[in-house]
Parts: sequence; C-alpha cells; structure tokens
Amino acid sequence: MNRNFEFLNSISKISEDVFIEIKKVTEFKRIKAGTQIVKFGEVPTKVCMLVSGTMRCYLRTESGKEFNKSFYLPTSFVASLTALIKRKPSRFVFETLSDCKIYEIDYYKLLELTEKHSVVKDLYSRSLEGVYEKYEKRLVELISLDAKARYLELRIQIPNVDEIISQYHIAAYLGITPVQLSRIRKKITEINIC
Repeated sequence: MNRNFEFLNSISKISEDVFIEIKKVTEFKRIKAGTQIVKFGEVPTKVCMLVSGTMRCYLRTESGKEFNKSFYLPTSFVASLTALIKRKPSRFVFETLSDCKIYEIDYYKLLELTEKHSVVKDLYSRSLEGVYEKYEKRLVELISLDAKARYLELRIQIPNVDEIISQYHIAAYLGITPVQLSRIRKKITEINIC
C-alpha cells in the first residue's frame, strides 16, 4: 500500500478513488537544502507534505534577527496557513534545512475537493486541528517554560534534534543565543555525568 495513502488515512479515512483525485492536484518535488519554499511577502498557493528532510518556518525582524516558529520533519504538512486562507502575503519564510522531498498540493484545488467529497473536508478539518494543537502546545511552552525546559521539551519532540538541526537554528527556536544554548547543553551534560 502507498505510504502517502496510509498517512492520509491515519488522519481521516479516504478511498483510493479520492486519493487519486488528491494526487491530481499534487506535484512531487525534490528541493535542495537552503531553498525558501515560501518567501516573506509572497502570496502562497500551495501546501506541502514533507516526506523526507527537515524544514523550518521563521520570521526575521527589521534588525535581521531570526526567530524560528517551527521545525518540520517527515511526514507533516507545511504551509503559511493564514496567508493561504486570507490570500495575503506571508509573514513567515519556510526554508529547507536539508535536501527534502515534498508533495506540493494546490491549496485552492484541494478546497474544491472538500466541496466535492466530505471525506476530503474531514481530512482538511482534522489536519487543521492537528496544526492548532501543535500551535497551542508551542504557545504554552513559550509562556510557561524557561529556555532549558523548552530545549528539553524540543529534545523529547525531536530526539536527534542536535544532529539534524544546527545550534543556531535551535537557539533561534528557543529565543536565545547560540552561546546561551551551549551553556544549557553543558549544564545538562554535567548533571547527566554526576
């Protein structure tokens, strides 16, 4: 059975016929590391399903400082959702951190399929619920945890985070400097040795 079909079925049950219709509004792409798949100020039209590699979503302040909003690992949906829904320029940049394989889905054609098939509407709805749950969890972490606790939580979510994501990007996700992250790592190592 097709892995992508299985993945979509893990979210909401769809038939093979509906899967074929979704595939018709989808294009497979190989993307090199460092590629911006959504640029700041761009009005996006696509949702991506990441099937291999690592991506990030970030924003850059006027002073040039970057803050990573999220990291994406296989298999997950990646999109500038507010920009898509409102048909407005994205406030975020979505960039590949490694070579990636993605399926690019035409968002507006997917919405047309939601009108045609209730199972696609259910898939879309459940996917949005998943996005909201992740957003809410991230918000709670930012409000209630210090940098060390946020880092430890990130290591639970992505056990090999230190191998697949650079220290600079991890620090930007945690809202600290790379030097502060080094200190946190050192303290954790010292605790684990004792």
